[in-house]
Amino acid sequence: MGMDPLKQFKIEKVAEFDVLGQHVVMTNQSLWMLISVIAVSFLYAFAVRKKEIVPGRMQMLAELTYDFIYGMVKDTTGSSGLKFVPFVFTLFLFIAMINLFGMIPGSYTSTSQVFVTGAMAMTVFFMVVFFGVYFHGIKFFGMFWPKGAPLAIAPFIMLLEIMSFVARPATLTIRLCANMMAGHILIKVVATFIVMFMAAIGAMGIIGILGIGVMSIVTFAMLTALTLLEVFVAVLQAYIFTVLACVYLNDALHLH
Repeated sequence: MGMDPLKQFKIEKVAEFDVLGQHVVMTNQSLWMLISVIAVSFLYAFAVRKKEIVPGRMQMLAELTYDFIYGMVKDTTGSSGLKFVPFVFTLFLFIAMINLFGMIPGSYTSTSQVFVTGAMAMTVFFMVVFFGVYFHGIKFFGMFWPKGAPLAIAPFIMLLEIMSFVARPATLTIRLCANMMAGHILIKVVATFIVMFMAAIGAMGIIGILGIGVMSIVTFAMLTALTLLEVFVAVLQAYIFTVLACVYLNDALHLH
């Protein structure tokens, strides 16, 4: 990857082929999204294949993850929002798996691309609008009108409410994309700096060799800590994205 910390986010072609007369190009970004989908599907199919009363480790992990998402949806949207559990569960696993696979050297973090996170954010946005209108009809748009506000300033408040509502996809998009890029850039910059620093120490002879030994231990601990932190952030960002999706879906149910 060289010294450029942004090179790891470059989209590159890995394969191309024809499907039903259409020319299809597979990029590293789409490839790792596909790998993530296959991995999630395989892991859960494997975890629940026996459905034992006393679950094994894989089945227990699958059940705990589902229970966690189920509880999050219920706490955020109420019992009426449980219909969205399959969507939120799929969304969480998809984002989390992409983020975690992005930690593998030589892989690609698809959520570092705005158009990927934007597509997911717009899906949530249109679901909110669709189900809001489906459940409440034209009354859904009434949530933008500030109840009890003076008539003179109510139109301005309504405009702010609409702008805030429309900005939701942008905030979802940028938050996930920026956090994943920032973490990967930090690790790359620190690793590059360490390599350059150790090369400089190595040029100092015997003292340099001893210095490299000490620095190796320190840098290994530092990079391990940063990597573990980024793994935590990868799962955390999947959680934040889905919990905000639940908050927005709650508007479609209860007009809050």
